[in-house]
This record gives sequence, C-alpha cells and structure tokens, in this order.
Amino acid sequence: MPDAPTLVLVHGALTDASVWRAVSSRLQQAGHRVAAPALPMRTLDGDAAYLRAFLESVPGPLIVAGHSYAGSVLSHPAALNPAVQALVFVAAFQPDVGETAAGLNGKFPGSLLTPDNLLVRDCPDGQEAYLRPEKFAEVYAADVDPAEAQIMAAAQKPFDPATLGGTFTAPATWHTLPTWSVVSTADVSIPTQTLRWMAERAGSTVTEVDSSHAVPVAHPEVVVDAVLAAAATRASAH
Repeated sequence: MPDAPTLVLVHGALTDASVWRAVSSRLQQAGHRVAAPALPMRTLDGDAAYLRAFLESVPGPLIVAGHSYAGSVLSHPAALNPAVQALVFVAAFQPDVGETAAGLNGKFPGSLLTPDNLLVRDCPDGQEAYLRPEKFAEVYAADVDPAEAQIMAAAQKPFDPATLGGTFTAPATWHTLPTWSVVSTADVSIPTQTLRWMAERAGSTVTEVDSSHAVPVAHPEVVVDAVLAAAATRASAH
C-alpha cells in the first residue's frame, strides 16, 4: 500500500517494542508499513528527542500510536515532525503544559504502580525501576495468558524514575492533531478515570475496552481498529 501512511508504534515503560507484536502482525498482514522504535526511557526530553530523530528517518505520512508512558512522549511538543497526521493513545498518558506522568497517575485513585510494587536497581548512569515480577500480572497484565505475563515480567525494559517527573512548557501536540484514545476499563496501572479525563480533555475519539493495562497484548484487535480508523480518517481528509 505505497500511498498509505507508515504506522509508528511506540512502547511505554516496563515493556519494549515486543508489546506491539500482535498489533504489528495484524497491521502488516493488512498491507501496512509498521515501525516500532525502542525508547531509551532515561528522561522525557531525551525520549522526545529520540522519537523526533526516529520519525525523521521514516517515510511519511505518519500515524503514531503510543502505549502507557509513550503517551507523554507523543504529547511532548518536541517529539513529532510535520509528517505526523494523527495520534493514537493506548491506555496512555496525555499530559499538557506542566503536568507529569507521576502527577496524572495520582490524580484519581486506583493505581497499583506504588513504591511497594516497584523494584529500583542502581545502574551505571543512575537508577532503573521495574515492577516486582510477582506483581507484574496483577498490576499490568491481569487478563494476559499467565505464561505470557510471566515472560513479560522477566523481560521488562526498566525506566529511570526521573522520566515520570518530566514535563514541558509549550502546548501539547494533541491540541493541534486529531487523536484517538483506547481507554482500558480494568486498568490498575493508569486508573480508568484518569484515562477518561485525559481523553475527554483532548477531544479524542474514544474506544473503551474491558482490559488490563496491557491492551496491545490482551486486545490487539481493538488497538488495530483504532490505528486504522486514525489512518483512514486522515487519508480521507487529504
């Protein structure tokens, strides 16, 4: 599909690009170009710069989807290039000026991403945070096959805790781009009430799904539908 947009799928904290495996497979089988970069997750500004550089190397037009923390990166005013036509937030943060992921996650009750469920390790350039493996399924992937959740728990991509305090000073990208939001209604990582509040504020086209935080793994077909809806709407507008 040479005239179709490239679909860029950006992972969040505690997973890597493999979280998109089932989504990528379905999109590729439908004939779409897919790219799924790996974020460094050391600082929000650094991740925004990384994504911008990556997008510059990908043929446009572009539809960009982000899961979880990646929504903060997609919202960052320095993260995108002019080829991006629409954004899809999948159980993801949608911050605005001065807001942090940590602050938004505590805006409403219900998150189990609490200090006692996290494991923080020292590393050469600072610290890295993981979910405690025995808590991973409960907090992140309650409706994923237990064997798959164990694999995800073992293969976590950690994040520097500083990323959750990152913010920006210019208006978020979602003020000027059309957005779609997949809201997970059984989410105990980012509370469902928070996801709904952010999506409504951004004027996103919303799909709700009875899912844990691991929506791309547990319900890939819902994510595919949202991404394709964004791509189709933008294609018809040009």
